[in-house]
Amino acid sequence: MTSTAELRPADEASATSSDVMIEARGLSKYYGDFAATRDVSFTVPRGQVCAFLGPNGAGKSTTMKMLTGFLAPSEGEAFLAGCNVSTDRIAASERLGYLPENGPLYSEMTPEGMLQYAGRVRGLSGSSLRERLAFVADKCSLGEVWRKPIAKLSRGFRQRVGMANSLLHDPDVLILDEPTSGLDPNQVQGVRELISELSRTKTILLSTHILQEVRAVCSRVVMINSGRLVFDGPTSDLGDSEVAMEDKFRTLTSGRS
Repeated sequence: MTSTAELRPADEASATSSDVMIEARGLSKYYGDFAATRDVSFTVPRGQVCAFLGPNGAGKSTTMKMLTGFLAPSEGEAFLAGCNVSTDRIAASERLGYLPENGPLYSEMTPEGMLQYAGRVRGLSGSSLRERLAFVADKCSLGEVWRKPIAKLSRGFRQRVGMANSLLHDPDVLILDEPTSGLDPNQVQGVRELISELSRTKTILLSTHILQEVRAVCSRVVMINSGRLVFDGPTSDLGDSEVAMEDKFRTLTSGRS
């Protein structure tokens, strides 16, 4: 049984409603008799990097899809920067950068062509578009593949194109599902440094299986298991080492108190 202390909000989360940038309010998703998530509620305040953890099949991706509007909840509501994702979808999407796990890309296009197209769809043009393209190409290290067909890129480079797409319109909120998946150690370090840099001006919800990554870039952890919230608190409350964090993770997700 999870203790009340394990579900207490992190100290950083004690913010006014105007400071809340991501809010899950009683999110549940049912597929027939199966509940992918049940009554998941949490908030992430402005400027925080929050890890979203759980074992495979816990409901992380489902929750993230509901938060971003890619999936309608069976019950509950999601808000981004105060915008109701269900009833004010366009306004919410303007504030959001979303990197889904194995996100779809236009394989016949080049990174340059796809990102130009994505920028125009989001209303960027002229010097503003050129500046943002230059920014994401540099931050995501896409220079050497900028004009190569996406179909010919490695998984790591595809992931970087997806990251660039999520950053292109300079959103206030980033929701990243396994952002370092498929990257080599040097690329992983680059993404961690980028996330740390972005956290100065953006609110970030980050799903990952890598506890070292959580310790490196996240000040807060929200954890779910079997579709239910089981932990919400500072990263330090999970332990002061990777071994301690792994032990706590196993305890919280195995049903043991």
